[in-house]
Amino acid sequence: MSPGSLVVPLATHDAHALTWGPDDGPLLLALHGFPDTAWTFRHLGPLLAEAGWRVVAPFLRGYGPSGLPSDGDYTVGALMGDAVALHAALGGDERSVLVGHDWGAITANGLGCSPGSPFAKVVALAVPPLSVMNPSRELWKPWVGGLVRQPRNSWYILANQVPGVSERFFPRLASRLWHDWSPGYDARTDLAHLLESVPDVERARAVVSYYRAAARPRGARFLQQGPPLVPTLYLHGADDGCLDRRFLTLARARLTGEHRAVLVEGAGHFLTVERPEVVAGHVLGFVGRPRPLV
Repeated sequence: MSPGSLVVPLATHDAHALTWGPDDGPLLLALHGFPDTAWTFRHLGPLLAEAGWRVVAPFLRGYGPSGLPSDGDYTVGALMGDAVALHAALGGDERSVLVGHDWGAITANGLGCSPGSPFAKVVALAVPPLSVMNPSRELWKPWVGGLVRQPRNSWYILANQVPGVSERFFPRLASRLWHDWSPGYDARTDLAHLLESVPDVERARAVVSYYRAAARPRGARFLQQGPPLVPTLYLHGADDGCLDRRFLTLARARLTGEHRAVLVEGAGHFLTVERPEVVAGHVLGFVGRPRPLV
C-alpha cells in the first residue's frame, strides 16, 4: 500500500506527513525518531491501516519536508505540543492512539504521563517510559548492569553536543548508528530517505538539536516523566544496540496490569522495519481494531 501525504499548518511550521488507511478511521499518530524519518513506518502503517486505523506519520520538526520551526525549539515539550496540535488538526477523538519510536517514543511517553493528554493509549518503541528505568532496591542488579554498559552505546549523545561536528559528519554518523543499533540490517533505503530529509548542514543542525536541547535545564525538565497514566505498550528489540536490553527487565517489572513490556526477537533498534509484522501483531493486540463512536 503506497502512502498518501498531507500538510498540516502548525503554529511554528508546516508539518508534512505520510498517511495510510481510511480518512474516516480513528487516528493513530506515529512519530519517528533519530536518525530516521516518517518512512520508518512504511511497512507498519499499511498493516495497521488494514485493521481500520487512519495512520498519520509526520516528519518531526526540523526533518524535511516539514519546516524548520520558527521558534527554534527542539525540546520534548515542543514535540509534545506538535503531537497535540496534530491530534486537533486531524480531527482526533477519544479513541486516538499515539505510537512513537526513539525520540517519538520519548514524546509519546511524555504525553502518556500527562493529565489531559488526548490520546487513549501509547505504544513506545525502543525507549520505555523514562520513569521505569529508575533504580529500586528490588531491581538494582539489572539497573546497574544496564548502567555500566550503556555509556558504550551512548557516545553519540556527547558527540551531538559539540557544535559543528555532528552537522558536518551527519551522513557518516547516521550510517554508523544504523549499523550499530540494528546489526545485520540493510539500511540503504532508510538512509536514502534520511539524507533526502536532512540534505544539508542546516537540517542536520536542527535534528541534532534535540540532544542539545535535552542537555539544557529547560529541555531536561521534560525528561522528568512520571509513570504512565494511560495504557502503555513498550516493545524492545532483542538485538538493540542503542538501549541495553537489561532495562527491559525494569520495564517488565513496572509495566503491569493495563501496561505491557515485550521483547521482540530478531530485531534491533529499528524494529518497525526489521520485524513489521511482529510489531503490528503486538500493536493491534494492544490497541485492538477501531470501535465505532457511540
